[in-house]
Amino acid sequence: MAERKYASSTRDIPEVSAVPRHIAIIMDGNGRWARKRYMPRVAGHARGLESVRAVVKACVERGVEYLTLFAFSSENWRRPQDEVSFLMQLFMKALRKEVARLDHNEIRLRVIGDMTRFDPELVRIIRESEEKTAGNTKLTLCIAANYGGRWDIANAVSELMRSQPERRDGFSEDEIADALSMSFAPEPDLFIRTGGEKRISNFLLWQLAYTEFYFTDALWPDFDADALDQAIESYRSRERRFGRTSDQLVERSAQERHA
Repeated sequence: MAERKYASSTRDIPEVSAVPRHIAIIMDGNGRWARKRYMPRVAGHARGLESVRAVVKACVERGVEYLTLFAFSSENWRRPQDEVSFLMQLFMKALRKEVARLDHNEIRLRVIGDMTRFDPELVRIIRESEEKTAGNTKLTLCIAANYGGRWDIANAVSELMRSQPERRDGFSEDEIADALSMSFAPEPDLFIRTGGEKRISNFLLWQLAYTEFYFTDALWPDFDADALDQAIESYRSRERRFGRTSDQLVERSAQERHA
């Protein structure tokens, strides 16, 4: 089990900065973008990859340290088989094509989710891509594939039970957090969902406890650096209290100015 580096926002108060340290995005609207142009849904997914490149570049330029993208949920297997097959092929093709660019730009790649349903060749490419970029520090790009928040929590508890079968007193919040698939990253500061829907769809259920939410009607293929800046500007306008009162924040700010 990897050592957890970051505190839980329900136990400690994270540092707040003008630029989100960690942004998580549900990239919604590819199919609708394509339909509006009388194109097949898969064309929207292909076009959405260009938005991924643009947002990754923008995050590096703005000093974001972690970017997590919800590429394929555990529920997306319910989609038409031809679309699922296309998404799997697109994922494999993107990994092969993009990993050298990620490495050149000092971006680390991590993939989270249940890999057991993936083709062994895809799993091999994922692991090789992670290994190739493991030493990069400019941005950690995390792709959630065949991922579900409930799966993540259940998997963490199962792992703890397997590793400590003698335990009868349950597990603490910190122990569960250590076993989650994103224990290597701080909790997201900003969650973005494109496409107009206003739900989190089983994404990072544990990690989004104190995250700021931003919903936009922009379809993912239309989401670019300017749209990201609008989301960050909205984030900057929020008062991040983490259970405290506004008066406490004012008092703390005054103390910091006079320190």
